[in-house]
Amino acid sequence: MVFEQISVLFQSILDPIFSPLLKIPFLLSIVIISFIISLIIVLVYKKFTNQSLMKELKEEIKELQKQMKDLRDKPQEMMKIQKRAMETNMKYMMHSLRPTLITFIPIIIIFGWLNTHMAYFPLVEDQEFSVLLDFVEEAKGDVSIMDVQDIQILNGNDHTILDNQANFVLNAKAGEYTLEFKHNNESYTKDIIITTIDQNRVYERPVEVFRKQALKKITLSNEKILAFKDIPILQSIPWIGGFGWLGSYILFSLVFSLGLRKIFKVY
Repeated sequence: MVFEQISVLFQSILDPIFSPLLKIPFLLSIVIISFIISLIIVLVYKKFTNQSLMKELKEEIKELQKQMKDLRDKPQEMMKIQKRAMETNMKYMMHSLRPTLITFIPIIIIFGWLNTHMAYFPLVEDQEFSVLLDFVEEAKGDVSIMDVQDIQILNGNDHTILDNQANFVLNAKAGEYTLEFKHNNESYTKDIIITTIDQNRVYERPVEVFRKQALKKITLSNEKILAFKDIPILQSIPWIGGFGWLGSYILFSLVFSLGLRKIFKVY
């Protein structure tokens, strides 16, 4: 309960700040967010670390790595240098810990907002969407969806489980709803959010998992947002073409972090 209240509080803070990004192309919004977060991390890192010491440690690590390469034919001597390198690397990491802790919580909160607004397209009013129920192999019989005001059930309230699945096609007005399904005297629910076209992008998580029950999961038909979907070359690369907000953020933040570290001379 407390966590939910904290989450709602930060959502109310972040919505006015980041909501304009929902009105511009997805890829551009991720580029902007990646740059802002990378800039903040680099500036915090520079402010809360002894840069002279960090430079010395980094140079020492490079020198020790070079010595290890030259001592490949002398295992005992190389082990001694390797031990020194590990100790120096540990010092470097310990001095990096403070800025990491300072930025960790704010970034996790921002990531939560991004996952709520930029992972999927929302379900929109007066547009059909589906709700797929996946059952365990032993599940048999019918599953029913309960009527909800302002929601139309387009393919019938009752479905026989076929190939361990049942699929309901719905249409709804804008609002927040709770869908309820019944199977063999068991009841399962799934919260959904239906938006208008001009509303900020928001949705409930598309997949709801149930454990140790006849129903394994409920999946909404929200379309996943792919960052490079409209970029001809990148969309054809298997792993890059499937990047959503997190993958594209990591890619851009790596590029920005390397550039900003050089600009601000951060070690």
